[in-house]
Amino acid sequence: MATLVLIIALALAFDYINGFHDAANSIATVVSTRVLSPRKAVLWAAFFNFIAFLVFSTHVAGNIAKGVDPHVVTLGLVGAGLLGAIIWDLLTWWLGLPTSSSHALLGGIAGAAVVKAGFGALDAPFFKKTALFIVLSPLIGGALGYLLMKGTEILLGHRPTRQIDKWFRRLQLLSASLYSLGHGGNDAQKTMGIIVAALVAAGQLAPGTKSHPTDVPFWVVLLCHTAMGLGTLTGGWRIVKTMGMKITKLQPVGGFCAETAGAATLFMATALGIPVSTTHTITGAIVGVGSTRQLSAVRWGVAGRIVWAWVLTVPGAAAIAALSYYIMKWSGVPI
Repeated sequence: MATLVLIIALALAFDYINGFHDAANSIATVVSTRVLSPRKAVLWAAFFNFIAFLVFSTHVAGNIAKGVDPHVVTLGLVGAGLLGAIIWDLLTWWLGLPTSSSHALLGGIAGAAVVKAGFGALDAPFFKKTALFIVLSPLIGGALGYLLMKGTEILLGHRPTRQIDKWFRRLQLLSASLYSLGHGGNDAQKTMGIIVAALVAAGQLAPGTKSHPTDVPFWVVLLCHTAMGLGTLTGGWRIVKTMGMKITKLQPVGGFCAETAGAATLFMATALGIPVSTTHTITGAIVGVGSTRQLSAVRWGVAGRIVWAWVLTVPGAAAIAALSYYIMKWSGVPI
């Protein structure tokens, strides 16, 4: 039981780190356009991160929990996977790179599972669908951001800039809340899925099936949303600068279009039960908005660094998790 409590605490620590690492996704645009101060922005985002459980079902969590063969999953494996994700998140946060906590977690769990039981331990269709959305989520976010920005320019292009800014400074409060809601709804569920996997491994819950995933206990839902909300309150200022200021220059109308495009993508993915990257989604939306002016408005050097970080996230977290698993094994820790 003590080991289970330790693993749950480690999962909540990841959820907290996810909150401050990915806080930039929720608040970067609203801070960079000066609609809200950083302190007010994190309070706004944290509130909507927390209440997301009132809006979304736990479909994503159920899929995460069955991503690895339950006969292979042990508390040691879950712990090694979480260590891989946490270390990767802290490293990329320090470097100011907006990578995906979601894919770090999936990479960590997959890396630990593969070194224990081989690739056959993974739910191949689930991981293929997730891999597909690594590519699709920024493309969908970018396309929606571009179309929303273009449509807004056509509808309001004749209006004075000052008047447009006044309107969209208010509308950005709505778009930021929707994006934070989508962030909490998709990202907190990944940690729920990991805790459910740990509970199943410890014999505290019955394993689910592909057609009937294990139900997520309500106390797990509340703990995960609370941890993410608290993490968001601490903010991730290094990444805010990259997301909100270095990719392209945003005005309130652009911030609204980017956040709305990102929120729509997250709502769709969560409804389908697909764990997507909030980082990939909002980055694609920001690039889409910036490219409506001219391609040179996007700082492609910064965008290129971000893409490389995306590419390396799954194998990087998987390698760290695999090493953690071997260290635990050599140290005599039950795995």
